[in-house]
Amino acid sequence: MTTQNQIMHRRYLLGIDIGSSSVKTALLDIDGGSIAAMAYSPSSEMEMISLQPGFAEQDPEMWWQEFLNCMDLLRKKISFSGDQVAAIGISYQMHGLVCVDKELKPLRNSIIWCDSRAVDTGNKAFRSLGEEFCLSNYLNSPGNFTASKLKWVKDNEPAVFEKIYKVMLPGDYIAMKLTGKPATTVSGLSEGILWNFPRRTVATDLLKDYGIDPSLISDTVETFGVQGTLTETIAAKLNLRTGIPVSYRAGDQPNNAFSLNVLQPGEIAATAGTSGVVYGVTDKVEYDPASRVNTFVHVNHTDKDPRYGILLCINGTGILNSWLRKNFFNNLSYEEINKIAASAPIGSEGLQFYPFGNGAERVLENRDPGAMMRGLQFNRHHQAHVARAAQEGIVFSLYYGVSIMKQMGLQVNKVRAGYSNMFLSDTFAEAFANTCAASLELYDTDGAVGAARAAGVGAGIYSGFEASFSGMKKINTIDPDPALQPKYAQAYAQWLDNMSRL
Repeated sequence: MTTQNQIMHRRYLLGIDIGSSSVKTALLDIDGGSIAAMAYSPSSEMEMISLQPGFAEQDPEMWWQEFLNCMDLLRKKISFSGDQVAAIGISYQMHGLVCVDKELKPLRNSIIWCDSRAVDTGNKAFRSLGEEFCLSNYLNSPGNFTASKLKWVKDNEPAVFEKIYKVMLPGDYIAMKLTGKPATTVSGLSEGILWNFPRRTVATDLLKDYGIDPSLISDTVETFGVQGTLTETIAAKLNLRTGIPVSYRAGDQPNNAFSLNVLQPGEIAATAGTSGVVYGVTDKVEYDPASRVNTFVHVNHTDKDPRYGILLCINGTGILNSWLRKNFFNNLSYEEINKIAASAPIGSEGLQFYPFGNGAERVLENRDPGAMMRGLQFNRHHQAHVARAAQEGIVFSLYYGVSIMKQMGLQVNKVRAGYSNMFLSDTFAEAFANTCAASLELYDTDGAVGAARAAGVGAGIYSGFEASFSGMKKINTIDPDPALQPKYAQAYAQWLDNMSRL
């Protein structure tokens, strides 16, 4: 039996996950590697501001306030003192742009990952610098990433641009609030198309093309390591100890891969929250000539042992499920919707869903066709068909991107995912395993838990990566079913046939 004295002498790692729907926190017991408590805020989804079609913004101070709310919720779930937290790790929504002035205050809302306004900006740079130059140096088109969003601000909001002291990613902003220090990582720079891979330096050629002074880019810190420490003022606000190290930060998808112990070449991670991602690790410099999938620096990359993450992203996955829940299923619980979906047959009797309704899709070469249903028959289809077609459409869109990854040489035989979001649906998990022809392993982890484990590595509390995964539990394995695979293959072929008409 655990005594109160034992509880008060436990040590914890704090993980923070800054999403676009919510902020999550997790306390991880250092000694046992188990999850002590988790919290998220708000209870409903955070506001996403869209002033024009294709625009998506959020207030960085909203992320900070929801983090403060999370800390209050954590303390309601478990009693802990500020001295018990040994290190802090941060995961965050990728590709966002935060601009701050010399007082380290945001100058405007963050232009977040699913915002499409900078597509033309990136395409122009792709042509002016040369496609081969961009692909060989940045492994990507400048596209709709952070650097291009900053150029958009320069061109369209010059008064704001003139006041910028530093630019950063969403997780960099939260780390700065904790430590008072603007900083980023090489992995973070690569996700913003701000990193030159062969030169191992900031992408000065792109910045020059954009007319942007490199001094606006925050200094780099190691992904794993003491990046800064909790200031006295913030420690008092959080009721934590002054000097706690922030010892890890990473974008949500590299961090999701870390949280699933996906660190070595050939290993694959998946997630299906607001957006859906398949992320494969390689030790080779690979890129898709059409930049439909994207290569970034993985969290455990070193010059001696290079590690790159090839990322396929579909913007409209869980957000489609959320939209249906609010607008079609009268706010039924996701569990109830999943049961309804399971009652329809594989292929949804010809009803097909294309979930491309959350901004320009990289896998479609930055086109934004909008979401749509095809094949709807009023006398044949009902709620169950719609629910299942949506989940299958998400899986099929992910597999469309996986096929591109396979062409690049990645083997997708086993995929790891957290038992959360869309993977809570047995229908979705079954469709994923059988469409991809890959074993799907589901684990009891998420972004906040992964960030907490990584913080332990960065602070030197764990001896290495393997030690940090003590206590992580596998919940289930779904293997492809030879009896079901032909049915999913047929449904995917029909879905794919209509892709050419989008």
